[in-house]
Amino acid sequence: MTTWARILAVFDLETTGVDVDTARIVTAHVGVLDVDGTVVHRRDWLLDPGTPIPAEATAVHGITDEHARREGLAAAVGVAEIVTALRAVLGDGVPLVAYNASYDLTVLARECARHGIAPLDRPSPVIDPLVLDRALDKYRKGKRTLEVTCAEYGVTLEGAHDAASDAIAAGRLAQAIAWRYPGELAVDAAELHELQVEWCRRQAEDFQAYMRRVRDPEFVACGDWPVRALEVSRTLA
Repeated sequence: MTTWARILAVFDLETTGVDVDTARIVTAHVGVLDVDGTVVHRRDWLLDPGTPIPAEATAVHGITDEHARREGLAAAVGVAEIVTALRAVLGDGVPLVAYNASYDLTVLARECARHGIAPLDRPSPVIDPLVLDRALDKYRKGKRTLEVTCAEYGVTLEGAHDAASDAIAAGRLAQAIAWRYPGELAVDAAELHELQVEWCRRQAEDFQAYMRRVRDPEFVACGDWPVRALEVSRTLA
């Protein structure tokens, strides 16, 4: 297996919504997988986001206002702990896997700003199976949700939209992609991070061009990765 995929940290959030600037964290998972995809360390969080959890969000992840208020950590405490856990694994040089990383890492950055917590400083190396799959199997038709992409690579996803299940499946998916494309991904984690920055930028440009051609001539797609610039996400809101 490609060297970077032998030990991976994994990360996922479940939140109150899809807008990275307003979404609040409800649940989170940070774990570590070994070369076989076995979980060797994990930490899970339930937060009280401090705002009502919309019914449509509860329908996705199952967490109600009552549950979050009764059992969740105060948002500022939970956000600080999540950042500390991520900083530790990245500080050890372990690549961090997150599916659609620009969502989760941007939400976390906005939560840090909201609560006066020092954010991750240019988190790296990050591995995003969504960006990898789009770059390496560019012309495959169909959706690229985590569930669909896991099925494509033979990875089991149990309990979709649970932060732990999604994070662990994403890590195993990154390993499966590494097995399928050993030549294309035969680089170290730092180089792969930089490749993904460029791939994501190109993917956004292609998607923007397509949308402007077929649907909306003023459509804007964000290519920032792994964290969206604040002014960009505001423009897209």
